[in-house]
Amino acid sequence: MLQLRDAAEGGEGDGAGDGGSPAAAVLVPGEAGPLLPPRQTLRPVSVRTATRGGRLREYFVFRPGTIEQAVSEIRAVVLPAEDGEVQSVWLLAEIDHWNNEKERLVLITDWSLLICKYNFISLQCQHVTRIALSAVDTISVGQFEFPSKSLNKREGVGIRIQWDKQSRASFINRWNPWSTSIPYVTFTEHPMADADEKVASLCLLENFKTQLIQAVKKAHKESPLPGRANGVLVLERPLLIETYLGLMSFINNEAKLGYSMTRGKIGF
Repeated sequence: MLQLRDAAEGGEGDGAGDGGSPAAAVLVPGEAGPLLPPRQTLRPVSVRTATRGGRLREYFVFRPGTIEQAVSEIRAVVLPAEDGEVQSVWLLAEIDHWNNEKERLVLITDWSLLICKYNFISLQCQHVTRIALSAVDTISVGQFEFPSKSLNKREGVGIRIQWDKQSRASFINRWNPWSTSIPYVTFTEHPMADADEKVASLCLLENFKTQLIQAVKKAHKESPLPGRANGVLVLERPLLIETYLGLMSFINNEAKLGYSMTRGKIGF
């Protein structure tokens, strides 16, 4: 590297003085320094965390104030004359008869079980299914079970609630993925149930089971259905899901399409 240096600094030997040429700047060798490119482009670093705390932020339901607003709005759909008072609210995952996971808010009232499809992005209640607790006849708890040749299976524990003395849907309804005439509903814990202490109490499947059984027994006693034997049967047994290829549920569950989540720059 070359530096500019005044000639006078060189002393008498540099020819400066009376009668000599005027002082001039000369080039002298200097110390070498780092060579920087004339232009640099800096890009923001995107860090994706694999921790459950990091994944928690992808779910809209766990954002501050969201669950409180959702519960407040859903309470408005409760009919006091038909449902009574709300006893508890739960955040669970529904597993349909084709093994699709769906995020659900579930309310246990005095006389009803309300299953709410809630959009946590637009903060709107889109659909509510009402099941009379006095019509519930069987509650089963156990591991999920699939046919031996099924290609898409799941692990874990669930709870199945059956009503109207029907243990199995008709052949047409079983093979219709959009059927709403299935005489039971199956729940399991939300995939992020233990990631947020503030919401964890709403996601515990064991506590939900306990309160549901108590509510059903009370409803059978106080408002029995005429012409039917009252009482609820509580069983511990595998929960059969009759899917074989399961391509649709595989795509749905892997992409978490049943949950209100951020997906890149958009959320749905």
